[in-house]
Amino acid sequence: MTPSLKLNAVEYLGGTQINVAFSDGRSGHVDLRDLLQGPLHTPLRSAEQFQRLELDPELGTITWPNGADLAPEAIYFQAFRNDPTLQSTFKRWGYLGSSTVPGGSQR
Repeated sequence: MTPSLKLNAVEYLGGTQINVAFSDGRSGHVDLRDLLQGPLHTPLRSAEQFQRLELDPELGTITWPNGADLAPEAIYFQAFRNDPTLQSTFKRWGYLGSSTVPGGSQR
């Protein structure tokens, strides 16, 4: 993984969609619905719960009051998964060539 990759900014758009800006200078629009699985993340599929997200500058990612968070790399992959220049990075991180998308954590 890339420990230095962090989210610098996040803007809630509605539903499970956000605009993001990363420490490497890339920014974009992403729908996180596919990452919201498991006991901490499933409730966040509700816009009411999802919109309570906050940018945690120490972790460099988004967090929610219920303790859920997502790895910045998982958000990055969701945002830029179709960028051909990033495919080798995503393979190295383990996001391609697998039927599951890693990235959620339960602190």
